[in-house]
This record gives sequence, structure tokens and C-alpha cells, in this order.
Amino acid sequence: MIPTLPQDTQDELAQLAERFGQPLVRTVDLGMTRQFDPLNRRDRYGEVCMVVRRPNGRLLTMKKTFYPQGSYRLLTGGINHGESIFDALLREAHEETGLEVTVRRFLVAAPYVTTSTGEKPVFYTFAFLLDETGGTLGTIDEDEKIETFLEIEPEQLLERAEFLEQVGGPVYSKEIDGSWGDWGRFRAAIHRLVWEALAG
Repeated sequence: MIPTLPQDTQDELAQLAERFGQPLVRTVDLGMTRQFDPLNRRDRYGEVCMVVRRPNGRLLTMKKTFYPQGSYRLLTGGINHGESIFDALLREAHEETGLEVTVRRFLVAAPYVTTSTGEKPVFYTFAFLLDETGGTLGTIDEDEKIETFLEIEPEQLLERAEFLEQVGGPVYSKEIDGSWGDWGRFRAAIHRLVWEALAG
């Protein structure tokens, strides 16, 4: 699926695709992007994106305390080195939402490349559709600094992407050790791809 990943990770991706459906596989070119959190994190090679569908059919987005105003986005969480993608998915979903969830679909596998790194990806996002089955919404891990949640309709994913692409410009943020403009373009990409996967 993604030959730049270690063989054991490729094997897990194949198993997840067999179990939860073949995802969209799209390489995202971030262009001249400079490194920022999470691309510059050494404790992870990628992240899971948790597309949590609530009982009313809406999707869960969140905003952290230090984000630019209105910068709600889909939930993501890092995959630790040596941790399986599936374990990271369940762990992060619990830590960030406090909800009980069932995994429904493997939506997207997205490697990211930049001008400076060429064809070698600098990061990966694996997005899954999760259905809420119980629990009470609230962050378990306060270190996540989640300020508030917002429910959106699935078709609003493109609006979220457009908003994130325009956020911040070249303004530097010490919280992400980079510019909000680069961060916003990075975060927008998975919203467009999840929209494409759900629409398809």
C-alpha cells in the first residue's frame, strides 16, 4: 500500500484494509513547508485521524486552547514507535473524547512529502470512521489541551478544509514550532481526503 513504511506496518495496513475496507491512498505534497508539530516530532512517524460519527450522524471536530480562532478540525493522535495503528486508534479515541466507539471504515492513508524531502514522506495520516456507541464526551487526557468540541455535517468537511487553508498565514507559533499557515494547509488535506472517501 505504502512501500516507504516498514514491512510490519505495511502488513498491518493490509490487514486493516481487509477488515475495514480499502482506503484512499493519496500522497499529499506540502511544497515548501517548513517543519512544525507534528511533522518535527521524533516520538512518532505518523498519526491516526479519528472521524467520530455521533448518533445524530454529525462528525466530531475539536479546537485546542492555543489554536487560531475558529480552527476546529478532525481529531488526530500520534502513533508511538512500536505501537500498532489499531491500538493507537483506540487509545487516542478514548483519551481525546472519553467515548466508546466502534471502527466502521478505513477511509484514508496519506503520506506527506515536501520540496526539501523529495519523494521520501515526512509523515503519515491514517483516517478511520468511528461510530460512537457510548460514554460521555469529554477529554480524558488534559495534556491534549482540547478547549471545545463542535459537531459538523459530513458535507461541511470541505468548508473546514477551506478555512484551515486560510488560517494564520506566516505567523509563527511557539506551540507548534512553526507557522500557522503551513499547519493549516497540512491539516486541511485530511479533511478533503476524508470528504472524498465518505462521498465515494
